[in-house]
Amino acid sequence: MTFIIILCCIISLVVLITWAKVNPFLAFLFVSTMAGLLLGIPFSNIMQSVTKGIGDTLGSLVIVIVLGAMLGKLVAESGAAKQIARVFQNLFGAKYLVWAMTFTGFIVGIPLYYNVGFVLLVPIIFSVAYHNKLPLVYVGLPMLASLSVMHGFLPPHPSPMALVMQFKANMATTFFYGICIALPAIVIAGPLFSRTLKNIKSNEGKVNLVSDLSDDKLPGIFNSLASSLLPVLIIALVALLSKIMGDNNAAKEVLIFLGEPNAVMGLTIIIATYSLGIARGKRLSEIMQVYTDAVKDIAMILLIIGSAGILKQIFVDSGASKEIAAALSSWQMQPLLLAWVVTAILRLCLGSATIAGLTAAGIIYPLMVQEKVDPNLMVLSIGAGSLFFSHVNDTAFWMFKEYFGLSMKDTFRSWTFMETLVSIIGLIGVLILNQIIG
Repeated sequence: MTFIIILCCIISLVVLITWAKVNPFLAFLFVSTMAGLLLGIPFSNIMQSVTKGIGDTLGSLVIVIVLGAMLGKLVAESGAAKQIARVFQNLFGAKYLVWAMTFTGFIVGIPLYYNVGFVLLVPIIFSVAYHNKLPLVYVGLPMLASLSVMHGFLPPHPSPMALVMQFKANMATTFFYGICIALPAIVIAGPLFSRTLKNIKSNEGKVNLVSDLSDDKLPGIFNSLASSLLPVLIIALVALLSKIMGDNNAAKEVLIFLGEPNAVMGLTIIIATYSLGIARGKRLSEIMQVYTDAVKDIAMILLIIGSAGILKQIFVDSGASKEIAAALSSWQMQPLLLAWVVTAILRLCLGSATIAGLTAAGIIYPLMVQEKVDPNLMVLSIGAGSLFFSHVNDTAFWMFKEYFGLSMKDTFRSWTFMETLVSIIGLIGVLILNQIIG
């Protein structure tokens, strides 16, 4: 019965948003409340779940997304994104631009969390697409495919890192195997798949990230790249200093603080405000207006992202997630394949890749010990499963849809299909590696 209720909730969401044209935020509130009632949560507790769901989701994302939007708007308004787009065009030509974007997403995706990388790179995607007269989804999806794969497969990202620790895997070995699997997944689900999406139209007016400055007024390429990719540089510097400092606990505490995504983005905003604003003759009041406009641009996006966490919380508080996990744990299947299937089903039901991965780990761990499965491959199998079929209960789905101004149909056709490709290719890679090293 629980599975039927969850399926009905997801179908209801899609129908309300696509057919009835209900605002997604309101649709999530309505469907989540009904789900709570149907799943047996006391009526008086449903609003607590709603509040916790939206609070937990936004609590972990809102600072990163808002500061990232501010940085993105400044990078766009200052002309830095346009300058980077020009350099990309000169270096690679229009024919290889998509591969350049893919490589950028791959490099940025190693140290950065997906949400940080997304809001950081979106202005560059918009500028490259606009100034080369290329479809937005065609240019952007390969870069985001790289970010997604790195987030789902490889440490030091949250879920893979937790799985490495839980399964007592070797981080270096997991990373190496992960790169071997990630590269074909990125190539196939990114540049190759995006060729089929050239006819998708985007409503680029939702978030304006294209500068109309003339070429002679653009910032220099070093300033543009350094300011735009500052979060990556800060994280790399923190990691390097952490190695150098050794056992200096006081220094390590400072570095841990500076390495947190919120602190990284805060420091980035301070530096970029000077490098792309004040140093180029802009008044502080003008820069603050840019930041205010950036928050206005993403206000509804934030609400939609937050509301996606409500349904997940309803499933957790009602015990539906545990019931699903218990039902799946009795399946008889090859351990690596079972791990992927269990995680994929949890991902479909719960939305969050991290929650799906960590929940699946608790189910699979006893079986892994019993069957003596390679723990490095188990981490990757669960990581691949956690990316399967991103849809309406996943915050990344809404970020992609709203920023790129897509219809539900085109978001499923592009983003959801890309995530599914990445997941399946990841599973195939894990099974092949298991045969080679087994």
